Amino acid sequence: MAKQFDVAVIGGGPGGYVAAIRAAQLGLSVACVDDWNNAQGKPAPGGTCTNIGCIPSKALLQSSEYYEQVKTHFVEHGIEVDGLKLDLGRLLARKNTIVKQSNDGIQYLFRKNKVAFLHGTGSFAAQVDGGWAINVSGQSQEQLVARHVIVATGSLPRALPGLPFDEKLVLSNDGALGIDPVPQTLGIIGAGVVGLELGSVWRRLGAQVTILEAMPDFLAAVDREVAAEAGKRFAKQGLVVHTGAKIGEVRPSADAVDVLWTDAAGAQQTLAVDRLIVSIGRVPNTASLRADAVGLRLDERGFIAVNDDCQANLTNVWAIGDVVRGPMLAHKASEEGVAVAERIAGQHGHVNFDTIPWVIYTSPEIAWVGRTEQRLKTEGRAYRAGSFPFMANGRARALGDTAGFVKVLADAKTDEVLGVHIIGPMASELVAEAVTVMEFRGASEDIARICHAHPTLSEAVKEAALAVDKRALNF
Repeated sequence: MAKQFDVAVIGGGPGGYVAAIRAAQLGLSVACVDDWNNAQGKPAPGGTCTNIGCIPSKALLQSSEYYEQVKTHFVEHGIEVDGLKLDLGRLLARKNTIVKQSNDGIQYLFRKNKVAFLHGTGSFAAQVDGGWAINVSGQSQEQLVARHVIVATGSLPRALPGLPFDEKLVLSNDGALGIDPVPQTLGIIGAGVVGLELGSVWRRLGAQVTILEAMPDFLAAVDREVAAEAGKRFAKQGLVVHTGAKIGEVRPSADAVDVLWTDAAGAQQTLAVDRLIVSIGRVPNTASLRADAVGLRLDERGFIAVNDDCQANLTNVWAIGDVVRGPMLAHKASEEGVAVAERIAGQHGHVNFDTIPWVIYTSPEIAWVGRTEQRLKTEGRAYRAGSFPFMANGRARALGDTAGFVKVLADAKTDEVLGVHIIGPMASELVAEAVTVMEFRGASEDIARICHAHPTLSEAVKEAALAVDKRALNF
């Protein structure tokens, strides 16, 4: 007889595993089905984020940052290092260790919260008495029944038409995390988060990196001033970015790749590289769900159609994360997972899409929340802006990292904070204050009146808030 649960979660990524844990905390019996394997064929819950996304990329970014600091910047601190050598094997091994620690941590949390973990691919079988029958296929075949089903199967990298990933020459984010040796030349199609972060990693480690971006503007979704500053900094570092690039034929050979492309002026160009990373977006991972078998509605792009509460068209079927509308961000998926678990338990789950932060973990880091200036202008909303440069911040000078600035945008009448945009050191951490203030619909004056420790980078946020009223104290 099939095991019966209150909730079955299909997918163990940052949306799925968090949803499973929260549902269990609320007293529900929960099963989580996940099919990810590590290199040894063992269960590896955590999804793309933990296995080939957020976690390993940040590990590589940190390691490559240390390498570049020693190679280029330590001398500024009076530290001279002779015989610097890169041990790429050890660097990659550290990344793999961190991934495994995260996998193991999720399995520990399942045990702690009494979540039943089933290793395999989950798919809909039928609607039955008691809810939904879910088939689990993997090393063993089994079936479970659950009153509620949460689909959290994530997304897959989008390939160029006619150019599948071989993860040797033509790489997705997966293969791009394990290039060995460091290529002399590396091409990247797509100047989004993945392209810029992985491009930064391999540039620091010695590759000559060229990024081709189809959009006419660099970082089109980012505040224009921030994007301009980022473009200057990346160019100075040696990261070559071409915008308005139209990709033509891509020709892999035995040990190289030629990319034929047209530049913004209409001239034909050829980029010859040792490896090519394709980072042109992601597609929802819904093919294995057997959605047609039970009538689960997908939209024209393959996303699961849901309402504002993440409910699908089927009774007691929910979907979260990358398989539904909204930004493909791990923390967005986690928040939706918690909210859905609480709704199932009869509570009022909450996700505010207006205060979801975005981060690009380059150097300098880029982070923002809320509206950009260009959006406010398009909406015709009256606003005031204040900014403060890190070069005027004492902690940034002590760190030797003074690139960038903080910008605060506030409503011209009410002073409510509408957006905060940061490019500079630890922007990913600094943006949390802005998210908190915006969640409570705070004003720039609220930030300006809060005492910030000195010397800290967070003082730049306070000073930018003061600058909204033209009263910055240190610039």
